[in-house]
Amino acid sequence: MLYHLFSLLTEEVTFFNVFKYLTFRSILAALTSMSMWFIMGPWFIKKIKNYQIQQYIREEGPESHKKKSGTPTMGGLLLLGAAFISAILWVDLSRPAVWAVIACGLMFAAIGFQDDFLKIKRKHNQGLSARQKLLAQFIIGLAVGWYLYSSPGFNTVLYVPIFKEINLDLGVMYIPFAALVIVGASNAVNLTDGLDGLAAGPMIIATLTYMIFIYCAGNATFAQYLQITYVPGAAEVTVLLAAVAGGALGFLWYNTYPAQIFMGDVGSLSLGAILGASALIAKQELILLVVGGLFVMEAMSVIIQVGYFKATGGRRVFRMAPLHHHFELKGWPEPKVIVRFWIIAAILAMIGLSTLKVR
Repeated sequence: MLYHLFSLLTEEVTFFNVFKYLTFRSILAALTSMSMWFIMGPWFIKKIKNYQIQQYIREEGPESHKKKSGTPTMGGLLLLGAAFISAILWVDLSRPAVWAVIACGLMFAAIGFQDDFLKIKRKHNQGLSARQKLLAQFIIGLAVGWYLYSSPGFNTVLYVPIFKEINLDLGVMYIPFAALVIVGASNAVNLTDGLDGLAAGPMIIATLTYMIFIYCAGNATFAQYLQITYVPGAAEVTVLLAAVAGGALGFLWYNTYPAQIFMGDVGSLSLGAILGASALIAKQELILLVVGGLFVMEAMSVIIQVGYFKATGGRRVFRMAPLHHHFELKGWPEPKVIVRFWIIAAILAMIGLSTLKVR
């Protein structure tokens, strides 16, 4: 909105040319969404408390988490609201890629909202069933995959990081592959959201990393130099991701240990979906396994734990899954688990970025 207004004014006042730069608008977008949290955060948390929208801790979780029961939840509503309002102000909304990411985030937010609503209504940590959530997620993922596949000139080739000679054109199979990326990322972030600030911190790191990937993919000169796929119009998603990162940073101010509010599934599912959709648009799908490696480890710990438990009749690999609970039960204080996981996320992000030039 403001971007389009200032674009009209550039002919009259040369100063407004600065708003054409993605980097400048990305900073403004991040600051705008973050500021919304500082302005509205206390009021929002108070309202959530008044309506008794609170977290219900699962009974099989660590004993130390019982004290967190009653903490306000669904902070993802303000997080996404701040991010998307900021995006509307500073993003060139004529770019289809921007709307693809926004639509994906909103639809996954709707699933998370329904899940959170049922938990609050039932006053129990059981919302939608796993089957219901996965079915809805895959339908949305397939819809996004179909949209990308049918977009004129969209590249369905899957590139392998580092090895530029290895690539596979998935053709129409790119649609289910896209759904798998989005659903996998969404649920991996959701499983990581178990400690104060644990999901928000790595999400900010991964989002900033994909801002760089998308900026490079959307710039013909950089794409050619780095020997990556050029995706026309993709660079504008950089501003949207900056708004998401800013919103997550503002949320983290109130979510850091001890948390004043949780993001809920409405936040974690949608943020993961946005990350997955961004990886598809940047044509950096496989490197998401590295950049989002912390989320992958958390998800794999659950898969391994459940599989091993069923196969061995009750034996466990970890003391508790997801992985962060394992370290809690080993005696690590919650802040130590959180900060060390953030460090791991930062290291993995740097490894992922290094693949841009290692080809």
